[in-house]
Amino acid sequence: MLDRNAKVYIAGHKGLVGSALLRRFEKEGFKNIVVRTSKELDLTNQADTEAFFDKERPDYVLLAAAKVGGILANSTYPADFIYRNLMISTNVIHSAYKYGAKKLLNLGSSCIYPRIVPDKMAEDCLLTAPLEKTNEAYALAKIAAIKLCYYYNKQYGTNFISLMPTNQYGIGDNFNMETAHLLPMIMRRFHLAKLLANCDFEAIKKDLKRYKLGNGLDDSFDYDNNEEVEKVLNKLGAFKDHVVLWGDGSVFREMMSSDDLADASFYLMDNKDADEIGELVNVTDGTDIQLKDLFVIVKDIVGFKGEITYDKSKPNGTPRKLMDATKIKALGWSPKIDLKQGITDTYNWYCSL
Repeated sequence: MLDRNAKVYIAGHKGLVGSALLRRFEKEGFKNIVVRTSKELDLTNQADTEAFFDKERPDYVLLAAAKVGGILANSTYPADFIYRNLMISTNVIHSAYKYGAKKLLNLGSSCIYPRIVPDKMAEDCLLTAPLEKTNEAYALAKIAAIKLCYYYNKQYGTNFISLMPTNQYGIGDNFNMETAHLLPMIMRRFHLAKLLANCDFEAIKKDLKRYKLGNGLDDSFDYDNNEEVEKVLNKLGAFKDHVVLWGDGSVFREMMSSDDLADASFYLMDNKDADEIGELVNVTDGTDIQLKDLFVIVKDIVGFKGEITYDKSKPNGTPRKLMDATKIKALGWSPKIDLKQGITDTYNWYCSL
C-alpha cells in the first residue's frame, strides 16, 4: 500500500491522463504531490530531468507526460513523436532508478500492438507482427519505454509497472483540431456545426479563440466576418446541415474515461507490484464500438440535428483495436464509467469553459 505522506511526482499533470491522476491522488489524501509544466521542466533534456529528480527525490513517479495526437498529427510529425517520447520516457525512467524512486507507473497506449491480431490484443501480442503505419513512430517509443521498465526491474530490482490503456477521453482533453484524438475532435466538430446551424457566431468566435484549430487556419481569417468564419468551419468538416468525418465509420474502437484510467492506475500502484503485473497490463473493459455508432452517440449528446457524411479518401486507421481484459480483471479491477455518461460529462465540461 502506498504511503499517503510520501512524495509523488506526476509527469504530464496538465494533460488528459495526468490531470485525472492528479485529481485522483488528491482525492486519496496525498498532500506531497510535485508537478512541473513543460515550460518549467523539459523532460527531453537529460541534465534538467536529473537535476529535478536529484532535488525532489520523489518516492512515487507517475509517467503520463508524452507528445500525443491523432492520425493526422502522427502522420505529419513522426520524427517529433518518436524523438520526444523516447527522450521523455528514457530520462524519467532512468532518473527514477538513479535517484531511488520506490515505484514508477509508466503509461503507454494500445497502439503498441500489431495492426492485425487474431482476436483481442492480449499482452503477449507485443512485437508479434507489424505495427499500424499511421502511428508507428509513437508506438515504437512506447514499446521502448515498456522494455526499459522491464529490464530495469530485471537488472536493478526496481518496481516499475507499465499500463497500456485503451483510447482515452474525458475532462481536460485536447480540442485542437490538428492534434486532438478521435473523440474530442469529432465532439468539437459536431459542436461547431450545431452553433453554425443556429447562426450563433458569437459562440463560434468564443470557441475559436479558446481552442486552436491547427492546420494553419487560426490566423488566416477575420473573426468578425461571419462568411469567412463559416468557410473555415467548412474546411474542418463542420457545415450547417452535415458534418464530414474521416474514413467510412466501419472500424471499431474502445473508449474509456480518463477518470477510469486514473482509478486503475491508483489501484495497481496501491495494491500490485511489478512481479505480480509482469511486463505490462492492459487497462480496458474488453469491449468496443463501431465508429459509425459512436459518432451517432456523440452527435445526439451534442444536439446536432444534421447528417453525418464520410470522406472515404481519408484513412480509417487500424480496423480493430480491441484489447483483452483478462489480466486486468484477474488483478481485481474493471472500469466503472458508462460510455454515454462519460461523453456527456466531457461535453458538459467542454461547454462550461
